[in-house]
Amino acid sequence: MEPFKVSSHLRGVVSAYPEAKLISEAAKNGGESARQAIARQWLSEGIPFAFKECPGIYESIRSWVGSRLNIDPKELNVTGSARLGQSLAPNKMGKPFGDGSDLDIFIISSELFEQLKSDFHQWSYDFETGVISASNERESGFWTENLHRGPKNIARGFIDSNIVPNHDKYRYVRNVAQTMYLLKEKLDVTSEVPKFSHASVRCYKSWASYVQQISLGFQ
Repeated sequence: MEPFKVSSHLRGVVSAYPEAKLISEAAKNGGESARQAIARQWLSEGIPFAFKECPGIYESIRSWVGSRLNIDPKELNVTGSARLGQSLAPNKMGKPFGDGSDLDIFIISSELFEQLKSDFHQWSYDFETGVISASNERESGFWTENLHRGPKNIARGFIDSNIVPNHDKYRYVRNVAQTMYLLKEKLDVTSEVPKFSHASVRCYKSWASYVQQISLGFQ
């Protein structure tokens, strides 16, 4: 009988909120198994750093958002600096979480993924055929970029809800956008929690898609 083995690169990662540099080095040097372990355990389980002093509120958020988006609260998680307490983004590596940071939410739901994908395809058709137009040149640039980026992300099993304009015609995207707006409003009047600058949602088709994307991001 062989004992369980742990990658040497993960042996130093023992805190629930390890330093971003430590996580990054373990992911880069520990191989695929280390990257997958980090994605599963440190980046998607437990109480996020932003809510470590008020875990009950975090659970209330999950229940409230879950009821509005018709998802199981367990399918909602937090990523970014709000998860670890520091940013893992290359251009902001190690930047500490604090008031004014974003609340980056990710959801694992094949049903919501398909709904948002449907809205994206409808919007892309409308945009390409002139049914809907950008309000200015800057917005047109963003829309054109999203038009090409969207199918690539969808093929990888995820979609950002804000890739589609918040418009009555795209009801699933609109519901997410309104939910995130109201979430920030509710958090602004809730004591014991940080003040976030913005709340957003990325939806994954499955846990496997999430782990794969996080692993690719580390590379």
